[in-house]
Parts: sequence; C-alpha cells; structure tokens
Amino acid sequence: MRINVNEENDNYMVTTFKGVLISIAISIICIIVLAVILTYTSLSESVVPILNSIIMIVSIALGAIYTSVRIKKKGWLNGAIIGLLYFILLILVSYIFIRSYKINSHVIIKGIVAIITGAVGGMIGVNLK
Repeated sequence: MRINVNEENDNYMVTTFKGVLISIAISIICIIVLAVILTYTSLSESVVPILNSIIMIVSIALGAIYTSVRIKKKGWLNGAIIGLLYFILLILVSYIFIRSYKINSHVIIKGIVAIITGAVGGMIGVNLK
C-alpha cells in the first residue's frame, strides 16, 4: 500500500494540532481548578505565578508526549513544535486580553522553557511503546 505524501502531511498537521489542543485543554482545566481553590481556600495569591508555570510545563509535556507517541519519529522536534505553538498562542491571547502586554525577559524565558519542555516531552513520547 502506498501512502500519499499529502496524506502523511495532513496526518502530521492534524496530530500536531491535537497535541496543542490537548495542552490548551489541560491548561484551561487546571487554571479553572486553581481559580476555585483560590476562591474557596485561604491559599495566597502569591503562589499563582509558580502554579501557572507548573501548569504550563505539565500541559506542554503531555501534549508533546501525545504528539510524539502518534508520529513516532523526531520526538524532540515535534515536542519543541508543540511547545512553540503553545507559547505563540499564549502570547496572542495575552495581547488580546491585556492591551498593555509587553514582551520582556520573563516572557522570553517562559518561551525557552516551553520549547525545552516540549522537546523533553517529545523525547519521552517517542520512546513510549
């Protein structure tokens, strides 16, 4: 059976899109849970930035693992792409909702962390059976 190159590219793009979607869905669910916890407990809001970073890392890693398990090759690259796309969407959403949003060194570091997390998640995913 011969696989058409266009079919392979479509499958790659769909799988990548699903990986980013999984990352975003996990982030949204975790952020809602965090908001409920902050509302109904005495947990300090000072922990929000740390928890937000943890949520981002876990979400990207899981999306990258999903993608790499499905694609089965170049896990580090596919994972890094998931991290990059997630980060780009994060920047776009930030610009939409926060008009005064500026890219600074913290944002750049967060982007680097997103890409590295995706690459590591992709390496894990490609080695899962």
